[in-house]
Amino acid sequence: MSKSKPVLTSSLGKKLIMSLTGLFLCTFLIVHLIGNLQLFKDDAGYAFNNYAYFMTHFTPIKVVSYLLYASIIIHAVYALILTLKNKAARPIGYNQYDGKSNSAWNSRNMGILGTVLLIFIVTHMQNFWYQYKFGTTPYVEYRTEIATGNQEITQLDDVPADYIGYLRTEDSGVELVKSKDLYKQVAVTFQNPFLVGLYVLGMAALSFHLIHGFKSAFQTVGFNHRRYNGIIQAIGVWVFGIIVPILFAAMPLYFYFVK
Repeated sequence: MSKSKPVLTSSLGKKLIMSLTGLFLCTFLIVHLIGNLQLFKDDAGYAFNNYAYFMTHFTPIKVVSYLLYASIIIHAVYALILTLKNKAARPIGYNQYDGKSNSAWNSRNMGILGTVLLIFIVTHMQNFWYQYKFGTTPYVEYRTEIATGNQEITQLDDVPADYIGYLRTEDSGVELVKSKDLYKQVAVTFQNPFLVGLYVLGMAALSFHLIHGFKSAFQTVGFNHRRYNGIIQAIGVWVFGIIVPILFAAMPLYFYFVK
């Protein structure tokens, strides 16, 4: 035990923890994106609201969510520690030491990109997670005829009398679902142009952050081989640097300009 402690508290140990938490967050991004793509379904939020309830009440998912929150905090704290330590070790700025010729812009500004992302995450959690759990998220009732698929949607201003967090029943060929309407919460939130702009900026920061961070994380954990580096680089750029941020950014733009 005494030998492991210096490793974990060293710069290399901090980078290793940052890499592992970063890769875990990348995995979460894919899962979160798949669920959020249901916002584009033309079903008045039926699929998305079911997904939101499942993600916040299924016990294994709840356990993973706590690991997610811890990973975000650890990743941000260790990033701050390493950034301050690097600045203290190199008091001469890049304007005197030509950093541009030795590294890409995003690798030199991971601290700035991370700060933008942290602001985005806090705003995102306040707008949706907090409102869904403790705030004023509205309620909705979906009444669907199972045989025909015809659906009647009723917006509810108050908590339904028989509401127990989520209600799904089937009676006489009719499926009845009552749930919190996070879909409407999303739609209303993304009518604010400032928040839409913040989300798009946050996804731009995520893109630059992951283009460098994804490959760097694999190198830090020791997965560095010329046979696989090209594949890792391609995944980092095309999947996490382009596709994932664009799809996330498309959601607020869709609600602001289309919905």
